[in-house]
Amino acid sequence: MKKVEHTVEAIILASRWLLVVFYLGLALALLLYAVSFTTKLYHFADKLLTLAETDTILKMLSLIDAALVASLVVMVIISGYENFVSRFDNADGTEISWLGKVDAGSLKIKVASTIVAISSIHLLQVFLNVQQFTDSQLMWLTIMHMAFVVSALLLAYIDRLMTSSKKAKGE
Repeated sequence: MKKVEHTVEAIILASRWLLVVFYLGLALALLLYAVSFTTKLYHFADKLLTLAETDTILKMLSLIDAALVASLVVMVIISGYENFVSRFDNADGTEISWLGKVDAGSLKIKVASTIVAISSIHLLQVFLNVQQFTDSQLMWLTIMHMAFVVSALLLAYIDRLMTSSKKAKGE
């Protein structure tokens, strides 16, 4: 029976390598998003001298938004791989120390914070074009943004409680 248990555990442990497919897929999606970003940047540069100030700000916010999304994807790829698959090593076999600093709990907070930042930028873009939206749309966009803010704060609070609990137990 112990042999069956060890076999099942080995299969379950090896299954973590299936996550690599997802991380490689995210890396490919990031490459495609970089192409999209480059296209946006080219169009922005091409029309820079003819854009109104508000339009320039909106284009820049769109680029910032894209950078935040790309950073979020990189964060998920690196910390997910580090936490669930394997540690990153240098060519000489030593660990790359700066990569292992994000655990699953802090990743959730970083993801939530990034989502709040993205939502904030989107909401700012909406308010800069307020004439294109109804009062109802503005209200719901604001409510959704506040839901993201509250969720991020609750995640941070829960993480703080968990950290305090671990410290109190001496872990």
